[in-house]
Amino acid sequence: MLVLSRQRDETIMIGDTIEITVVDVRGDKVRLGITAPTSVAVHRKEVYEAIQRENRNASTIASEDVRTLSSGARSIASAKAANRARTAELVRPIRDEPTDRTDARDARSIG
Repeated sequence: MLVLSRQRDETIMIGDTIEITVVDVRGDKVRLGITAPTSVAVHRKEVYEAIQRENRNASTIASEDVRTLSSGARSIASAKAANRARTAELVRPIRDEPTDRTDARDARSIG
């Protein structure tokens, strides 16, 4: 660990893009100002550890959850198949078959 002494308003550079400035010193507390690119996440250590813990928990799936997701996916798949079948039935092609019967409603009078 590198230990540096800095006074109020003095800065430490990390690489070319991260600045840490001592903003204030009161008793046993030091306030730091941090300037870093938005691509660099800056967190207090306890917050960082909580984020890491939550990410680990979110990346693991219980076997019960897998079964629930699997049965839900099968239900959705069968519902979609049933819906496709109903749609196919409703959109059957119209056949151009000649008929013997003439509907009076189709007749047009020419005057």
